[in-house]
Amino acid sequence: MSQAELCPDEESVTLSALLAQLAQRPEADLSIDDLVGHFGARAFGATLFVFAIPNLLPLPPGSSTVFGMPLLLLAPQLACGQSAAWLPGSIRRRIITRSALANVYQRIGPWLTKVERLTTRRLAFLFGGPGDMLIGLICTALAAVLILPIPLGNLLPATAIAILGLSLVHRDGALAVVGYLTAAISFGVLVLSGQVVMAAVNRLLIWLGVLGI
Repeated sequence: MSQAELCPDEESVTLSALLAQLAQRPEADLSIDDLVGHFGARAFGATLFVFAIPNLLPLPPGSSTVFGMPLLLLAPQLACGQSAAWLPGSIRRRIITRSALANVYQRIGPWLTKVERLTTRRLAFLFGGPGDMLIGLICTALAAVLILPIPLGNLLPATAIAILGLSLVHRDGALAVVGYLTAAISFGVLVLSGQVVMAAVNRLLIWLGVLGI
């Protein structure tokens, strides 16, 4: 079942409510497979959001690579028009502790609930078929940037992926437009940063040449 074919009962359940259900599970932990299955037909949008959001929280160095890899596997599937999310067994079997999940939900739950109060189904032409594939293509490029070891370079890409993922969950075209704009800013900052770095390297080479080193 595609994301566009959700029944009314499924549509009425918000992403924050689904995350709250996971955080309140009596089980000690859950696997990535359990996580994807819990989101059902909205797995693509929900998992894009879930794996992008941790990159906005204070985490140890290298965490963006850990959370970026599932995004690099999921986003291309959406770009190719697949109707169901797939992950290799080695990733599906990875365990997320209940305490870690509860901690993340405690941080993002309140503001996510506030954002969802503003979401509604609108600009439906931005979703389904080519629309979903475009979101997948953009998120693939953003995920590739996300795993690069760039200081603070993960914030804008992660924000854009999270917004686009949330727009998929709620089929909110206005939110998708915000995600597209954030993605454009992210790519613009990346290009500008690259130009600054190249200019600095050129100046360093010129300086070394003047010194005869």
